[in-house]
Formats: sequence, C-alpha cells, structure tokens
Amino acid sequence: MCGITGIFDTRGQRELQREVLQRMNDSQLHRGPDEGSLHLEPGVGLGHRRLSIIDIATGQQPLFNEDHSVVIVFNGEIYNFQSLVPELESLGHVFRTKSDTEVIVHAWEAWGEDCVKRLRGMFAFALWDRNQQVFFMARDRLGVKPMYWSLLDDGMLLFGSELKSLLTHGGMKREIDPCAVEEYFALGYVAEPRCIFKQAQKLAPGHSLLIRRGQAVPQPKQFWDVRFSLDNPMSEQDACAELQQRLQESVRLRMIAEVPLGAFLSGGVDSSAVVAVMAGMSEGPVNTCSIGFDDPSFNESAFAQTVADRYKTNHRLEIVKSDDFDLIDMLARLYDEPYADSSAIPTYRVCQLARKHVTVALSGDGGDESFGGYRRYRMHLMEERMRSSLPEAVRKPIFGTLGRLYPKADWAPRVFRAKTTFEGMARSSVEAYFHSVSILRGPMRDQLFSSQFKAQLAGYGAQQVFDEHAAKAQTDDPLALIQYLDLKTYLVGDINTKVDRASMAHSLEVREPLMDHELVEWLATLPSNLKVKGQEGKYLLKKAMEPMLSDDILYRPKMGFSVPLARWFRGPLKQRVRDAILGERLASTGWFNPTYLRHLVDAHQSGASDYSAPIWTLLMFEAFLRQVVDAGDSSVSLLAPQTTAAAMEQAVAP
Repeated sequence: MCGITGIFDTRGQRELQREVLQRMNDSQLHRGPDEGSLHLEPGVGLGHRRLSIIDIATGQQPLFNEDHSVVIVFNGEIYNFQSLVPELESLGHVFRTKSDTEVIVHAWEAWGEDCVKRLRGMFAFALWDRNQQVFFMARDRLGVKPMYWSLLDDGMLLFGSELKSLLTHGGMKREIDPCAVEEYFALGYVAEPRCIFKQAQKLAPGHSLLIRRGQAVPQPKQFWDVRFSLDNPMSEQDACAELQQRLQESVRLRMIAEVPLGAFLSGGVDSSAVVAVMAGMSEGPVNTCSIGFDDPSFNESAFAQTVADRYKTNHRLEIVKSDDFDLIDMLARLYDEPYADSSAIPTYRVCQLARKHVTVALSGDGGDESFGGYRRYRMHLMEERMRSSLPEAVRKPIFGTLGRLYPKADWAPRVFRAKTTFEGMARSSVEAYFHSVSILRGPMRDQLFSSQFKAQLAGYGAQQVFDEHAAKAQTDDPLALIQYLDLKTYLVGDINTKVDRASMAHSLEVREPLMDHELVEWLATLPSNLKVKGQEGKYLLKKAMEPMLSDDILYRPKMGFSVPLARWFRGPLKQRVRDAILGERLASTGWFNPTYLRHLVDAHQSGASDYSAPIWTLLMFEAFLRQVVDAGDSSVSLLAPQTTAAAMEQAVAP
C-alpha cells in the first residue's frame, strides 16, 4: 500500500523540476512512511511513498522492467500475482523481485492496456513506456484505491493518490466546480469522476487512460462493469455452499502479507463473517480490534466481544468519548474535498487503534451493496411494489400533492417517513432512490443556495449522476438497479473514500474480501430474492454464515457506525455551529441563502427539528474552505467572489 504521484508532459520532453516532484511526493508521506523514491527523465516524473507489505527487501518503486524502458508507480495489492508469474515467465519475462508490482510491468509488456483485465485486487497505478512513448494509468474495478489527475493548460498532466499532491504542484487552478458543490450537498461527497476543483478529476473505477506523447489526451476508457443478470438457477442450499467457498478464497488471498495482519470487528454481520472465515484459516489467533462509545445508544462493542470470544481472537477494544469531535478540521485536511460522512470519526479512531498492533487489516466493507443489506433497499422495494400498481398519470398528481401537504420531515434523510414515501411515489424509481439517499433533498437545496449560485449551476442537478449510471445498468430489476447505483456512487464516493483516507492517515493497509470483483460478479448472477427476502436483508450471507455465527449476531437490527450529531450541535458544539454556518466564511462565497442557514441552525438548536445531517454537511464544507482552499496560494479562485452585503442582497428567502 502506498502513495503515488507524478507529472507527464503530454506534448514533449520538457525538463521537470525535481524539487516540485519531491514536494508532491512528500505531501503523501503518511501513505508510505517506509521509503520514498523518484524517477525523472525528460517529460516524465514519477514519485512513490512506500508502505512495505510484500517483498519488503526488493519491492522498491518506481520499478522497472529488464531494460528500464518501462517504469511504474503502483498503489494497492494484486492478490493473484503469484498465479500470473508462471504464465508471464513462459512468455519470456524475467523477474528480479517477488513483488506484485513487477507482475504489472510484465503484464503491460505482454498484454498492453488489457493487462488490467488480468489483475485481481485493489489498484491504482501509472506507468511510462519509453519505447512506445505511451503513458498509462488505471484504477481498480470498484474504486478501492483512489486516483486524481489534472491536465494543465500547458499540457502537463499531474496525478496522485490524493488531491493534495496535485495542489502541492502549484500549477493547478483552484476554481471550484459549482456542479461538484451541488453533488456534495445532495450526496455528502463529490461523485466520480468529478472533483471539487474544475481542473482536476478522479479516474473512475474500472477505467484506464492511455496517452501517446504528442497526441491529444483522450477520455478514459472503461475496462470493467458488473452486469446483474440474475439468471443463475442454483438452489439456495447450493448458493450457500458456493458462497462459503468463495468467501474462503477471497479471505485467503487477502491474508498474504509479510507484516502483522488483523481485522476490524464491529459486531455486525459483515466484519463478523470475515473474522469467522479468517479464524478457520489462521494457525494462531486472529488479531481483531473494535471501537466502543461511552454512550450506550451508540455502542455495539458487546457484539464484537461475543464474536471475539467464540473465535478466541486477540481482541483490542478502545472506548471513545461520545464527544470525540476534535477531528473536524483535521478531517477536512485529510480528505482534501468536502466530505460529510460523520462516521469518518470512528473510522479514523479504529484505524488508529489497529495500527498500534498490525500493518494490514481486513474489513467487511462492501457487504451491504452486494448482498442487499441496507434498510433503504427494503423500503425502496416496498415503495416500488406500490409504484408499479398505479399508473403514472394517477400516481404522480396524487402522491405529489400528499408529499407537499404532509408535515415536513425533510430533516430525516435515509429514514422512512410518510412524507418521504409520498414524495417517492410521485417520482420514477431512480428519482425516488436518489431522493431517499440525499442528505439535503431537492427542495432543501433550492432554499439553501442563493440565486446567483443557482445561475452558476445552469440547470444542473445531482440527480443526473444517478440517471447516467442507471442508463448503463442493463437491468430493470428494482433491487439490482439500486445495488448497481450504490456500487457506482455510494460505495466509491463515500465508503471507499472514508476507509482509504482514514487508514492511510495511519499508514495502515485495509483489504476488502467482500469487494472481490469475482465475488461481486457471481453475486450479480443470483436472483434478488436470495439477497432480500421479505424484510430480511443480506439473506444469503446470513444463511451461509449460520454454522459460524450466532443468531444474535446475524439477525439483530443493524446499528451502524454513527456519532451523536444532534446532541453535539445542541450542546458542546452549539457555538461552533453558529460561528461556522452563520459566519463570514460561508457568507463571503455568495453561494448560500443566509436566511435559510439561520433557519437550519435555530430550528435545530431550539429542538423544533433535527437538522443534524445538513448542519454537519455545512460544517464540513466550511472547514474545507478554511483548511484546503484558504490554505492555498494566490491561484485560489472561488465561484464569483463577492462581499457579504452583496450575498445578502441576492439571497432568496425560503
């Protein structure tokens, strides 16, 4: 696991400044504290920070092929690299290391840009082929590892694992993209491939980019997608048996390491399943860790202890104060883009705890998306049955009116309320799902943004992200469609982003057995009634794990990794909320309606409404402006900067 960065001259062979590349590389020191190296030649600069996991002695990067004509920097793990070595050797390639990085180099020589189709793992890499004068970047299928890139006006291409490495270069414009702001306040993150800054973007999961020097930079090319065929005829019993085998294989591949290894154990189904499978393959006790809270309503550590006791793991538990909110500014710097999942706080803490004992940790992330675990899935299916029973001409006017008239409950995103159901029933399936997962729904964003900012959007809405993915889903099955949407949006933009930044902040590698692409592909062939059956989500996984986990682990209500935001904002963070949301920094942008900002704060702090999710989203955006934008140089350019007075005059009252 590492941090990578670099510069490529798409137009020629201009000399690059070593100190600039060094600065970009050093900005990601936390991702790889063990070693840091650079490679420079005319028009090409590659930087690498190394966290040594496999082939500690000889796996240094940048890494070359035999004649030094191909060089690579790589972040991630290729779990099938050992099986690829004999095949590549039979083609005449000579290996001088035992690292998975060298497998990619020779795979490129053997198969060109199709090499990514042979790789099983999490990866983001960039390589330069001098003989072909080709620069190539790729990102893994499910977006576990990040990759940012930017094409500057002078033809220089910058890339890096984190946006901070591009910002450190100094040549990238920091003009904020209004469409990214709209996506952030809808979803809590900026969706791939967009970036908060106009001149940068993320390489989308399952995409690669091949650039021939001297030619125009093309659009990234997709090399993988998942298709929900749902046509696998196997019985439930056979599906359980095969799932057990596939989980064992996926976990086994992710236990290959030359450093201490363990697992996160929350006490939920997914992490407990991973630990149970690990225990069956480990010669000694598995190292596990979990975070508990001093507030019992947010603490599920007892369930984690139950699993730890059953499998006699080396379990570490750390109790975190429920007022653990000192990380706000640090998180803004860590994530580089505005990011509004408050579970980033306990995730940061559990990674901090794990790193005291291990260098690699397995997680249960990805289980909800592939197995159908989210509560919102069951609610969507219920609404979909109602939606399909009424013609659109009848449904839209009736439920649209009910949604407008029903007492407001806009403050309750992702939680079933009659108002939400009425509003969803008046929408198409995709529109309804987007509405249900939005932090600030459409009517709220309409009141939140100023008229000037809405003019900047020119009609763009974050709904378009879901519409574009839905058009490629190749399924009309209600559950499969929203699973596909989550694999393309929430899993990548929220879950994977959260875990990557939180873990790499502590130089910890996290591996994800439930996101193995072969497992995901196989699950997509199974009918939806094996994932959600009645009111039981994650049905197949639970049935498969019944021999290994007790019913009180498998069938208890899902708690989640949450923090007490509502109480914070009425108590210890009350003044901080007022200072941030009603203060000069947000007002100076001219993007927000100050009257509505005051309504959100006053209504929440008086107890009239629970606006904790919108307030947290605003709080993190304000922190991003201070910690990332304001920390930049004179190239920072905001959207139509103006005085507070002008912003006040142009604001639209709710």
